[in-house]
This record gives sequence, C-alpha cells and structure tokens, in this order.
Amino acid sequence: MSAYLKLSHIDKSFTRGDTTTEVLRQVSLDIGKGEYVSIIGHSGCGKSTLLNIVAGLTPATAGGVILEGREVDSPGPDRAVVFQNHSLLPWLSVYDNVRLAVDKVFSGLKSRAERHDWTLHNLDLVQMGHAKDKRPSEVSGGMKQRVGIARALAMQPKVLLLDEPFGALDALTRAHLQDSVMQIHATLGNTVIMITHDVDEAVLLSDRIVMMTNGPAAHIGEVLEVALPRPRRRLELVTDPTYLKCREAVLKFLYERHRFVEAA
Repeated sequence: MSAYLKLSHIDKSFTRGDTTTEVLRQVSLDIGKGEYVSIIGHSGCGKSTLLNIVAGLTPATAGGVILEGREVDSPGPDRAVVFQNHSLLPWLSVYDNVRLAVDKVFSGLKSRAERHDWTLHNLDLVQMGHAKDKRPSEVSGGMKQRVGIARALAMQPKVLLLDEPFGALDALTRAHLQDSVMQIHATLGNTVIMITHDVDEAVLLSDRIVMMTNGPAAHIGEVLEVALPRPRRRLELVTDPTYLKCREAVLKFLYERHRFVEAA
C-alpha cells in the first residue's frame, strides 16, 4: 500500500554567489495516515528546511514530496504549519486570528454561522474559548501557542507541521501543551510531523523518531519505532522500560554524532 505522505530522494542546496551549500542529501521517508513522526538532530542538520519543503515553502533541489498521490510544489491549506514563534496578528483578537484562517479556507464551503461555530470549536479544542476576545498581548506565551495550534487545526489540514512549537516555553507550560497535543492527536487522528531538539518530547509524543545526521549534506541516520501504547501518561513512563530504551537510543545517536563533529 502506498504511503499517505512520501518524501522521495530529497536533495536541497542553497547557493550564494559562487558558494553552494548542500543541506540535505537523498532524504526519503514514507509516513502513514494518522502517524505522529518527530524529526530530531543537532542544529544545522536541515530539520526545518525539510519541514519547509513538505510545507511547500521551500522547493527541493531534487526529489520531491507526494501527499495522497499528488505532488507538493507550493503552500496549501492541506499542510498547516505551527512555528516556534506563534505568528499571531497583534491587532486581532484570539477569535479573529483563528477566524482569519477559517474564512480563507472555507469562505465558499461554509456559511458565516458555520464558520463562526467552527472557529469556536477549534478554540475549545485547545482550551482557549474563554479567551476568544483577548488580544495576543493579553495572554501568556503558552496560550498564544494554543491559538496558533487552533488556527492550524481550523484549516482541517491533511498534515500538521510543528516546527519546535514548544521550544520557547517554560517547562511546565511545555508539559501542558504536550499533553494537549497528545489529546488532540488522539481525538482527530491527524498526521503530524514535528521538529524538536527535546529527546523526552520526541519519545513521549511520537510513533516514530527520525534521527538526522549532522550537516552539511545531512540525511536520515536512523528511524526509531516508539512501541509505547496510547494513551500515554508521562508520570507512568518515567520508569517504563520501553520508554527508557527509546530515550537511550536517541541520546546515543545524538551523542555519537556530536562526538564525531568535535573530533573532525
């Protein structure tokens, strides 16, 4: 059976003047529908570049991305991105920031009342319905990220792309948002690709962890299956042998790569 999302032999190089830098080389990965995949690696290994290629924000130099049998060659509402920076419009309310995306995608498909209800539904999904009339400056960093996730989900994307969405948050807020994302994924069964530097986060949330080699010319070094049943509860996983084994495998991979760079 063909993959829901297929990354096929992706190369990516950037050229400035007479200098060409090869960022990615021969990256191939099949992702199933409803799968949660994390991509992890050291800084500069091209993780975000790969995510931007899937989003259609950056063209691949060679190879490509196929989503449900169709080539991805430009941005589209079937792939929604949540960045580390929430990217909310400061002059709009929480409600209007989400409604903007809803109107853009569903203006010809849903009535005004339906779009209103859909906006509220997605705010409730991330537990932000109570703050719908507030401006971004009036809510916390974690709440801003919840709104960003609500805006992405409101587009009903086939693939949700998360680029270190919790990286700028304090540990407690980060944990709460991770739990929320797990619950949303369980409820919606959406396909998720997440970029992260956090090993525990990757093991907690993912079905598979894709470990990238160091750049330049980074490629997939290993892919780890996370055979932990869902739902997952972080406190119960602290002593779980499978969790600890997965965590050890990722740390070992990253440590060996870091040692290789230091020795070069």
